[in-house]
Amino acid sequence: MLNVQGKWRSWRKRTFSALAYPSFRKYWFSQLLGLTCTWMQATAQAYLVLELTGSSTALGWINVAQFMPSLLLSLFAGALLDILPKQRVLQATQIVLMLTALALGLCIHFGVVGLPLLIVVAVISGTANAFNMPARQSMVADFVPRESLANAVALNSLSFNVSRTVGQALFGLIVPIGIWLVAGGEADNIARLAFPFYLNAAAYLVVIAIQATLPLTHRPDNRPHNLLLDTLEGLRYVRNTPAVLYVMLLVGGLSVTVINFNILIPYFARAVYGMNEAGFGLINALFGAGAVLGALRQASRPNPLRNLRRGALILPLVTAVFALVPSVYLGSALLALCGFYMLSFLVSANSSVQLVVPDRLRGRVMSLYTVVLAGMAPAGALLVGFMISSEGPFGPRWGTLLICVMGLAITLSLWRRLPRPRQVSGETVIEADGQEHEQSPGASAGKS
Repeated sequence: MLNVQGKWRSWRKRTFSALAYPSFRKYWFSQLLGLTCTWMQATAQAYLVLELTGSSTALGWINVAQFMPSLLLSLFAGALLDILPKQRVLQATQIVLMLTALALGLCIHFGVVGLPLLIVVAVISGTANAFNMPARQSMVADFVPRESLANAVALNSLSFNVSRTVGQALFGLIVPIGIWLVAGGEADNIARLAFPFYLNAAAYLVVIAIQATLPLTHRPDNRPHNLLLDTLEGLRYVRNTPAVLYVMLLVGGLSVTVINFNILIPYFARAVYGMNEAGFGLINALFGAGAVLGALRQASRPNPLRNLRRGALILPLVTAVFALVPSVYLGSALLALCGFYMLSFLVSANSSVQLVVPDRLRGRVMSLYTVVLAGMAPAGALLVGFMISSEGPFGPRWGTLLICVMGLAITLSLWRRLPRPRQVSGETVIEADGQEHEQSPGASAGKS
């Protein structure tokens, strides 16, 4: 019994070690709260689109509108993040996202919502996220020392996916409350879907207030800056650093193909399984639960590259099996496995990039990472929306299978060029194509 308790304490200390730093701990819990309500709103929006149109193609266009700004703006956002205080950028974007949530909630409440309005709001929120996402990713290194960076990255992904699980599960509970508070007791009134948007706007107020108390970690750079030249410097760094380049190519390839569960899950839930709001929330929550376990597993392991190859290989295989099984129960269990291996892969990829990149280029490199992860979503959303459409040439099951074959082909084509880790005196050294890359020391802000 004592041995079990000792192992549990050791695992807990190792898995959550970055939370020992007060600034990171406060930042982490604020993100957990905000993202939970954001995922609840995202689930409500996907359900709203399907209720208005019944089309996976329409859902794909919403995703195009939401993620296209990341493709167009994230590179320049990164150059700005290496100059401006990241906390200020984060706060400004969260104010915009709060206002869009409130505005869309009001439009749904009063029955003036339609697909064109949803696309316009998606473009506005997507523009804010083009700055918000790289800011959130690169800020992690400001709150912990280098030796805790891989763990902090994993915990950051953990908060994202705990919030996904809780937020999507809450969707199924919040909508019935919205029927009485917003829709006047009418279960088929679309106004019931406004309630998650109102809650998200309120959560942003709390998050903004908490993050306003974080210490500024920005270190002014008095060198002359040129936005275009700074952006090109970041691109040259990635091109000349194989340990970063091939990881990003793999992340981008899988983002276009397999990592499109925000299209796959809503469409399978409604068009294939015929689920209502509660079932829709549950199947999303199971996927998120698998992702949480994947992030926890990565956080408890000191080697950030342990599951880069394994996750990239297994994820399309498990997703292919999910597409073909007829049972909703087995399909739901397989979705949890999809979430597990997706996060195992993504946390490994993010950690390996962050451990290599110098601090002065972190904003630009992580912005490029945002481009290949989220900026590829428009192309992926259109591809997946077309491939799995019931009106298309393949249908949901065979369309998903073909997408998985594409993802598997991309993984195998890059397999030998992906970085390999080796341990040197407890430090992880990232190697790619026979090259070793010196690790730059991370910032130690947040120790206070």
